[in-house]
Amino acid sequence: MHEETLTGTIERVTFHNEENGYCVLRVRPRGKRAAVTMVGNTAAPHAGEQVAARGRWHDDEQYGAQFRADEITTSEPGTLAGLERYLGSGLVEGIGPVYAKKLVEKFGAEVFEVIDHRSKRLEEVEGIGPKRRREIKSSWEQQKAVRGIMVFLHQHGISTARAVRIYKTYGDDSIAMLKSDPYRLARDIHGVGFKTADTIAAKLGVTGGAEGRVAAGVEHTLDAATRAGHCALPEDELVGSSSELLGIKPERAAEVLAGLVAAGRAEVEGGLVFPPGLLHAEREVARRVRDMAGRPAAYPAIDVGRALGWCEGKIGYPLAAGQRAAVEEVLRQRLLVITGGPGVGKTTILNSALMILRAKGVEAVLCAPTGRAAKRLAEGTGMGAATIHRLLEYGGGGFARGPGNPLEGELFVVDEASMIDLPLMAALLGALPDGAHLVLVGDVDQLPPVGPGAVLADLIASGAVPVARLTEIFRQAAESRIIGAAHEINTGRLPGEIEAGGGQPAGSDFYFLERDDPGEAADTIAGLVRDRLPERFGFDPIADIQVLAPMHRGALGTAALNAKLQDTLNPSHEATFEIERFGARFRTGDKVIQLRNDYEKEVFNGDIGHVVEIGTDPGRLEVRFGGGRLVGYEPGELDELAPAYAITVHKSQGSEFPCVVVPVATQQFVLLQRNLLYTAITRGKRLVVLVGQRKAAAMAVGNTDDRGRHRGLLERLRG
Repeated sequence: MHEETLTGTIERVTFHNEENGYCVLRVRPRGKRAAVTMVGNTAAPHAGEQVAARGRWHDDEQYGAQFRADEITTSEPGTLAGLERYLGSGLVEGIGPVYAKKLVEKFGAEVFEVIDHRSKRLEEVEGIGPKRRREIKSSWEQQKAVRGIMVFLHQHGISTARAVRIYKTYGDDSIAMLKSDPYRLARDIHGVGFKTADTIAAKLGVTGGAEGRVAAGVEHTLDAATRAGHCALPEDELVGSSSELLGIKPERAAEVLAGLVAAGRAEVEGGLVFPPGLLHAEREVARRVRDMAGRPAAYPAIDVGRALGWCEGKIGYPLAAGQRAAVEEVLRQRLLVITGGPGVGKTTILNSALMILRAKGVEAVLCAPTGRAAKRLAEGTGMGAATIHRLLEYGGGGFARGPGNPLEGELFVVDEASMIDLPLMAALLGALPDGAHLVLVGDVDQLPPVGPGAVLADLIASGAVPVARLTEIFRQAAESRIIGAAHEINTGRLPGEIEAGGGQPAGSDFYFLERDDPGEAADTIAGLVRDRLPERFGFDPIADIQVLAPMHRGALGTAALNAKLQDTLNPSHEATFEIERFGARFRTGDKVIQLRNDYEKEVFNGDIGHVVEIGTDPGRLEVRFGGGRLVGYEPGELDELAPAYAITVHKSQGSEFPCVVVPVATQQFVLLQRNLLYTAITRGKRLVVLVGQRKAAAMAVGNTDDRGRHRGLLERLRG
C-alpha cells in the first residue's frame, strides 16, 4: 500500500476523542460527490472544515474502505456552504444551524473577520443580543487558541498525538510555555526527547551556549545517566558529555553547572554530581538501614531450637544446616538479607520462618517490586502479597504511605529485592512503622535494577547488614540442568552443553543450538517457537514460550525478532485488523508488554497481556492482562505498549516462564555480560534453549565488568 494525499471537506465528525485526538471523519474528497471514511488523529475537527491528510487506503472487513491517515491538517472552510456547516457544527457556543445560516447570509465570507474584529455587528442578526454576542465571541476565541496551538506544534515537528498530549498538559498556556522554556517538553511529556525539544528551541532562536539551553542539556545528561542506572555522575564526565551533546566548550557547561548547583537544582558531593532527590534518597536509606541493623529483633520470646524442631515436624522433613542457620537469623535480626541463586531453598527458609513467627502472633506483610513477582511470592508462601507500589498506596504522583502515615505490620518481607532501585527503597523504608522488622530476599548475582542504584548489592557489600548467603543446591534442584548451568555460569564456567556445541541428551531441560549466522539463528528461533518446541514439549507458542534478547537492535534484537515472530505466529490476513502507531504494529491476538507504569489503568512496566480486540470505530484496542483484566488503549496511547514475542532480559526480571529461548551473538557484545546471561537462564522453569554462537556465550560468561554504576550508598553504609 503506497502513501497517498487526500484533500477535501469534512462532512461529519463521526467520532473524536479529546484525550488523544483520535477521530473518525466522513470526508468529501475534492472534486468527488461521494464521501469517504478517514481515520486518524487531529486536535479539534469540525464539519465544514477543509482537510488535508497523508496516509493509505485500507479495506476493513467490518467498515469497508477507509483512509488511514498518518497526519491530518484542518483549516477554515473555503465555501459559503462549508462556512455554514462549520459554524452550525456546535463549534461555537451560541451558534447552532439556524444562527449559522443567518450569519452566513448576512456577512458571507467575511463572517469570521466580523466575529474576530467587529463582533458588535453580530447584533444586527435577529435574535442575537449582547449576551449571546459575548458568548459567541468568547467561545470563538477559545477555539482559535486551540487551533493556533496545534498549528504551532505541527509547524515545529510535533505529531498530532504528541500535540494533543502537550495541549492537555499545558492548556491555553502551551505556546507561551514552549516559547519561555521549550525544554520542559522533554521533562514533562512522555515520548518527547531532548533532541526534539532542542530542535523546537532552535526554531525559536535558542541556540549555542544560551543559559537555558545549556542548563537543559546538563540536566538532560544527568537524567539520562539516572535512567541508565546511575545515581550521580563524576563532575568532569557530566561536563564533557553535556558539552559534546550541545556542541559547546566544556568551560561553558561547567559554568552553567555551577549555577545549577548554586540554585539547588544539582548537588555535588565527593566529586559526584547528584540530582537532589537521589542524594536525599541515598542519605535516608543509609540512615534507616544503619538504624535498623543496629538494633536486635523485638519478637515475642522464642526458643529457637524447639521452634525449628516444631517447624520441621510441620513440613515433614529436616532443614539442612544452612537453612536452619538462615531461619535462626530471621528470628534474631531486625534487618536481614537472604541471597542465593536458584535451587538453594530461599522459599523453604522463608516459609519456615513465617510459620514460626505467625504462630507467635507476629503480623507479616509480603511484597515484591512487580505484579508477577508478588504473584509468585503469594503462590510460594500461601499468603497474600502485593506490589511495593500498591502496598505504599501510590497515586497522584506520590505515595500515600510514608513517615507521616506509616504502614501497619511487624515483619515486612520483600522478595526479588535485587530489582528495587534507590528511590523505591527509600520510599519503602520511610513508610515502615517504628519497631518494624525487614527481610530482603533476592539473588544479588542477577542484573541490577532498571532504575538508579544497586541497593541490594550495596547492602551486602557494606558489611553493615546481616546476610544469609545460600550456596548449597538441593538434590531435586540439582537434577535440573537449568539450575546447574546457571550456577556454572555464575562461577565463570561455560556449561558443557555450550562447550560441546550442542548434542545434549534427550530429557534435558537445557539446550544449546549453535548457529554462527545471525539470520540463520533468527530463522531457527522462529522455527523453535512455532513448531519444534510445541510439538516436542507441548508448549503453547504464545502463552508458554518467551524469547529473551539482550538488546533491542540488530538481527537478533527484540525489534527484528518481534516482527519475525509476529508474522510467524500471528500473520496478517483478511480477518485480522491491525493498527500501526509509534513504529509498532498490533494485531488481534498479539502478545504485548506494558512499557511504563500507568496507575490510572493499573497496569505496570513489564506486565504482559494479549490483544483481544481492535476496533476501527472508535479505534480502541483492548488488552487482556493476567487475571483476565481487560484494559483499553486509544491509538494515541499505544506508545505505552510493545509487541512481546521477544522482550529484553531486563524486562523479564522478577518473572518466570515455562520455556525461555535466548539468542546469543557477538553482535550483542555491548551487553554480553555474565549477570545478563545468568538472569536470562534463571527465568526458565521447565526448558531453556540458547541459540547462537559459542564464542558469544563464552564472552558473556567471562565478562563481569558491568561498567559499575556511579553512586554513593555503599560508602555511606560503610561510613
